[in-house]
Amino acid sequence: MTTEVQTDLILLTPSAAATVRDLLAERSLDDSYGLRVYVAGRSCSGLQYGMALDNNPAETDLVIESEGVKLVVDNQSLEYMRGATVDFIDDERGKGFTVDNPNALPSCSCESGSCGC
Repeated sequence: MTTEVQTDLILLTPSAAATVRDLLAERSLDDSYGLRVYVAGRSCSGLQYGMALDNNPAETDLVIESEGVKLVVDNQSLEYMRGATVDFIDDERGKGFTVDNPNALPSCSCESGSCGC
C-alpha cells in the first residue's frame, strides 16, 4: 500500500510567510497559531477570501505547512482553493494579502446578471 502525497494544496509565498511570522511576533503568539484561509463568499468579481490567525483547528480542518508557517483550511474552502497561492504585496496599489487561485473563473456569479456584469 502506498501513501499519496498531495502537492497541489495551498501555498504561501516567502513574502506572505514573513508577514504572518511578523504578525504572530507582534501579537506575542506562539507557534501553535497558523493562518486560517477560507472562501468567505462569492461576488461578481469572483471568490472572496478571509484570513485569520487561528490556533484551534477543528478536527475536519486540514493543517499544512508552507514556508515554515501553518495554514489551516476547512474542507469546503479547500475544494475551491486547491492549488492557490497566498501572497503579500506592498506597492503603489496598497498592501495586503492576495490569493492567486487557478480555480477561480472570471465570470459573474449573479444568476440574473442584474449586477452589471
